[in-house]
Amino acid sequence: MAHVLTQSAYARLTERLNRFPQGAPPTELLTKILKILFDQKEAEMVSLLPVKPFTVKKAARVWEMSEKEARKVLERLAEKALLVDFQTDGEMHYVLPPPMAGFFEFSMMRIRKDIDQKLLSELFYQYLNQEEDFVRELFATGQTQLGRAFVNETVLSEENSLHVLDWERASEVIRTATHRGISVCYCRHKMMHLDRACSAPMEICMTFNTAAESLIRHGHARSVEASEGLDLLAEARENNLVQFGENVRQGVNFICNCCGCCCEAMIAARRFAVMHPIHTTHFLPRVDENTCDGCGKCVSLCPVEAMTLVSANDPKRPKRKIARVDEDRCLGCGVCLRACTRTNSLSLEHRPQRVLTPLNATHRAVVMAVERGKLQDLLFDNRVLWHHRALAAVLGAILRLPPVARAMATDQVKSRYLEALALRYS
Repeated sequence: MAHVLTQSAYARLTERLNRFPQGAPPTELLTKILKILFDQKEAEMVSLLPVKPFTVKKAARVWEMSEKEARKVLERLAEKALLVDFQTDGEMHYVLPPPMAGFFEFSMMRIRKDIDQKLLSELFYQYLNQEEDFVRELFATGQTQLGRAFVNETVLSEENSLHVLDWERASEVIRTATHRGISVCYCRHKMMHLDRACSAPMEICMTFNTAAESLIRHGHARSVEASEGLDLLAEARENNLVQFGENVRQGVNFICNCCGCCCEAMIAARRFAVMHPIHTTHFLPRVDENTCDGCGKCVSLCPVEAMTLVSANDPKRPKRKIARVDEDRCLGCGVCLRACTRTNSLSLEHRPQRVLTPLNATHRAVVMAVERGKLQDLLFDNRVLWHHRALAAVLGAILRLPPVARAMATDQVKSRYLEALALRYS
């Protein structure tokens, strides 16, 4: 009977996680991961929590216990980085983050002895790299994705620099954040336990604003001033790491400094390139075929294999090669330009169409939910009331429309009207 109850609790938690726009496909591996992170009682209680941020009073009502008891449970979950807690108008609010970017990463962003991080690393690797369903769901479903690349500002020309907006600059995110936290890189820490980590800096994972404040308070991140954050950004760029951050204009909560060998985002960009799993910058590298000497340094640096060497078709030098850019794969990060110092044959030019970025996390969540047919889970979070269930069922039917019809709805929620609503109510 106990085994049945345990399975039931984790099954309900899995169902709860899949009410996020980015889900977590249920598998035996996922259940094993959740059992390491949540005990049975925690899994049962968290499965009842709303998708949207909530207060102690709301949790106490859902759990049918006193507010004092509920607060103790919520604080314990926040200490374990399973919940993010933050203050709004003097009152503490809580939210269950999605698995990624969320409590999967948080579990590996410091050295811990309360969980088996080696076993967890092995399970994460299998769930993300071998089963494939989760990473495909996370990075390759819908038009709007969780993250976007930042351009390396040090390689921008003066003219290009004029066209980069503040929210497109990793340096500006660091300068303007209310809180800045530095933690161990989840990806390289995981690969370290598998004896596959590269030599890139480990303590360089960046969180900001409300997420950083919570992680710092509970010891999962180290608080830094803007100056140290900028120094670490410079170190990341010196190591040819790509800045991959939250796909929003306001309130960016994370920037990862990614290598091509360990980081899930870069691996996904290679595996699912045709599905555009990462939003690109507004730039593409251009190769000057007259000066490129085919040294191949840009090819070796590109984390998503967007640079290749091809024949220059030079009748005078039949073996001559030049670099070529696969525009469908390219992130526009500019890392390749750092390698091209001998001939300066690479430059950045604007993409034909500007990439759209959601206003904030609320706007992105709604757009992603529409694209993935999960808007009813955001709008009708309280499943107790019969009319909520009925409306959720109707919306669910609408959102299972053919792709063209759903794309029309997505275009509508990307409008300025929704941005204004997101700004007002987030």
